[in-house]
Amino acid sequence: MENDKPLRHLAIIMDGNGRWALNQDLPRTAGHAAGEHSLSKTIDWAIANKLEWLTVYAFSTENWLRSEEEVDFLMFFNRDILIRRREEFDQKGVRFKFLGDLKDSKIPEENKNLMKETEEITKNNKTLNLVFAFNYGSHKEIHNAVLNLHNENINKNLELADIESSLYNYFQYPEVPFPDALLRTAGEKRISNFLLYQLSYTELIFIDTLWPDVNEDILDDVLLEFNTRNRTYGKN
Repeated sequence: MENDKPLRHLAIIMDGNGRWALNQDLPRTAGHAAGEHSLSKTIDWAIANKLEWLTVYAFSTENWLRSEEEVDFLMFFNRDILIRRREEFDQKGVRFKFLGDLKDSKIPEENKNLMKETEEITKNNKTLNLVFAFNYGSHKEIHNAVLNLHNENINKNLELADIESSLYNYFQYPEVPFPDALLRTAGEKRISNFLLYQLSYTELIFIDTLWPDVNEDILDDVLLEFNTRNRTYGKN
């Protein structure tokens, strides 16, 4: 039985930039630059296929463990993309949201300001909601939600059912619907601390293609794969 519910929210772990660069005898940072083109194609593809939400794993809390050179480049690259491409995406009707610990002192102030400005500039756009998971870790997100729920209801006798039904309201963006599908590129078959709570009934799709090699044809194949899935949500 084929899936009769359209793909509205796609989440992506954009993996393989470093391996792509090494395969080309280039520095790892060149892979991140190449990955920008795949992201741009993916945004255009999402708009053409009438997706409402696209969430991409741009920088995880674990990525701070990479070399100082690579981390510095990723901070610069994040700023550079927003400076160069923000107006273009704004004109396409893309609304930006940045998901993660954006108050972290390790993030340069210029990055923080650009992300805040970009959210404000694009807040009324309607074509596509683009969520950048930046300095994001799902364990921390869940911990913070539980802590916020506890602190707000410390003098109330909450039942377990109340906690279960209201927990997501204490996440950073409770208005963001759970992903219909998660795509991870580059052959790895794990979630890597990404949207653990939100992926409970998400279709997981893993492909061997490295992120910089992803194009519209590959995304079409991902959509076809999603449409073959029978999403029963435990009913069958």
